[in-house]
Amino acid sequence: MPKNLLIIESPAKARTIKKYLGPDFVIMASVGHVKDLPVSKLGVDIEHDFRPEYVTIKGKGKILKALKDAGKKVDAVYLAPDPDREGEAIAWHIARELKSGEPRIYRVLFNELTAKAIREAVASPQTLDRDKFESQQARRILDRLVGYQMSPLLWTKVKRGLSAGRVQSVAVKMICDREREIQAFESQEYWSLTAHLESDEPPPFKARFLKYKDKKYDLKNEDQTLKIVSEIKNEVFRVSKVTRKKKKKNPPPPFTTSLLQQEAYRRLGFSAKKTMSVAQNLYEGVALGDRGQIGLITYMRTDSFRLSNDAISQARDFIREAFGKDYLPGKPNRFRSRKGAQEAHEAIRPTSTELDPKTVSSFLTKDQRSLYSLIWKRFVACQMNPAILDQTQADIMAGNATFRASGSVVVFKGFTVLYEEISNGPESENSKDGQLPRLNNNQVLTLIKLEPAQHFTQPPPRFTDATLIKALEENGIGRPSTYAAILANISGREYVIREKKRFKPTELGFLVTDLLVKSFPDILNTAFTARMESNLDKIERGEVKWTRLMRDFYESFSKDLEKAKQEMKGEVLTDIDCPKCNRPMAIKSGKNGLFLACTGYPECRNTTNFSRDEKGKIVVEETSRQGKEEGTCEKCGRPMVVKNGKFGPFIACSGYPECKNIWPKEPVTTNVPCPEKGCRGMLVQRTSKKGRKFYGCSQYPKCSFAMWDEPFDDACPECGTKVLGVKQRKASGPVLVCRKKGCGFKKPLPSA
Repeated sequence: MPKNLLIIESPAKARTIKKYLGPDFVIMASVGHVKDLPVSKLGVDIEHDFRPEYVTIKGKGKILKALKDAGKKVDAVYLAPDPDREGEAIAWHIARELKSGEPRIYRVLFNELTAKAIREAVASPQTLDRDKFESQQARRILDRLVGYQMSPLLWTKVKRGLSAGRVQSVAVKMICDREREIQAFESQEYWSLTAHLESDEPPPFKARFLKYKDKKYDLKNEDQTLKIVSEIKNEVFRVSKVTRKKKKKNPPPPFTTSLLQQEAYRRLGFSAKKTMSVAQNLYEGVALGDRGQIGLITYMRTDSFRLSNDAISQARDFIREAFGKDYLPGKPNRFRSRKGAQEAHEAIRPTSTELDPKTVSSFLTKDQRSLYSLIWKRFVACQMNPAILDQTQADIMAGNATFRASGSVVVFKGFTVLYEEISNGPESENSKDGQLPRLNNNQVLTLIKLEPAQHFTQPPPRFTDATLIKALEENGIGRPSTYAAILANISGREYVIREKKRFKPTELGFLVTDLLVKSFPDILNTAFTARMESNLDKIERGEVKWTRLMRDFYESFSKDLEKAKQEMKGEVLTDIDCPKCNRPMAIKSGKNGLFLACTGYPECRNTTNFSRDEKGKIVVEETSRQGKEEGTCEKCGRPMVVKNGKFGPFIACSGYPECKNIWPKEPVTTNVPCPEKGCRGMLVQRTSKKGRKFYGCSQYPKCSFAMWDEPFDDACPECGTKVLGVKQRKASGPVLVCRKKGCGFKKPLPSA
């Protein structure tokens, strides 16, 4: 009979661990948390130092009983949930349940599921970490107090079913703030001037206009630019200064959780949630044929760049053998973690460099293969020598104008032979250096052409998964274990939608955020949230008592809560006056969505729908649209009419309730006449059953004309076909094409 019981979180780890510990151990899994606060009530006794009321999670009773029964039959229990706060809480709750059987209880920590790590952990067990548990407990209670008391407030003031969260609401506010930055942005015109040049030897190259009369000169409009073109087009282009220098490009650090999530999004298109799910599989172990079940990476929730000496030695041995001594630094590369990082954890790395992506490829799924390759290459690359580039910068004079050409040549690949960093910033395209011919001072160059180009400054982009995680980390919001959950949480609410993989706030998101900012300025403040995260870290380090943190927090929060119950009106004032009584209109939420309502209610009951223009300005919709005929019902032939619903205007059959036909979205007119002979309809945007956008005649089913491409009101000059299509080309931008099969006409879309 086994003498020891080892309890882990996930059943998937069992096979990996079992083969390293042998018959003296029985391995069981808790399948995550077994205890938590109750779902049906607050579960926190505020009057008695925030004492939590833990209950067995629904469905975990049988698991907990099995663990307790097994604990009575062994001499020792080793608690081995994950090495973080959540894992410590799981271990703590299980330990309290097992004490009745009085086995010896130990805590063991695995950073990686390898024979060495597991055997060393079991041979040197630890005691449970009360400070780490209380840090998790404080976070859980904070989130419960905020979520379970702010959310019901929104139910009564705005509408039922809404939610608020201590971190979730801050993340939504960041998305709303960014959208308002975009709306407030005023685009500015600017111009560039590029000289296409060549010397006595190839290749031809480009130089950008930089100065005029030896002073930096910004080209702001076409007249200014063309004046310089006219002035210098017949001038001699002569090299005035050549600067050559060597530049080192250092390898990037190994992955932390946030860096892995950002890079997996950029390179692989993985959401944060998917990245963590695939990483969890790699950590828990994959069956590698005759080798058996092996954990391929270290624990994937970490904010530390620390690497063990053994791991570094493995990487250095691999680099020496695979690439040669030129690629190996004289001493290991070390990377400084950010302030407050949990240095007890290592960075995310492969458990063995010998298990390279090619060796394990056939045993992994496509997603596992992609993510493991990224982790493995990044880790090995971080221990390699820098890349070395020869950089050349040449200033070129043409009359009073100075142009600059930059180029670089990689003379030693260094770590880039294995891992090439990519940039996703807006400046990445403009910062690429080209290849230059050999240039000398006073050398005369041949001008091929001068290329002026118009540009416009761009607003800050909306957040992607990667950039939002980066912003959360930079603002000290959340921790490695919470980033994926934060993104999944806000994505599942009505506050945010995704457009082209970027987060965009809804009107409801704006409304709720504005209400919460006004009533709970601390909770919605990024600096306050960051300080709270820092205080939770202090609890884990034993520097602060968790009950003191709770008291300090709740003293202020409870006052804001009581004030909000009295003063929050569930509406946001606008600068629009009611056309009936001249009192201000406010944005409110109703069963059919958001609308504008007069603040003079109940004396004035005026309401109206609204939308926003691209600058965020409210546009009042005409109430006369309600009931307007828009096409014919394809089921019964009666008119389709505009109605207002929960998600805005839609088209429904006027024969309701006999005919319940609806079009989910109101068709958006393109103002392009239907090209069918004799038809007087207009082409409108619609959505197919599979969610794909198309354009059809407003007189459907009388007219069944439809096309996939956006229509353009013009005729093909080659075959005469009416209505051209607009196709989007990544390289050249939108182009007009003839929709007639066999006609190859196309031309760039004219600018508006």
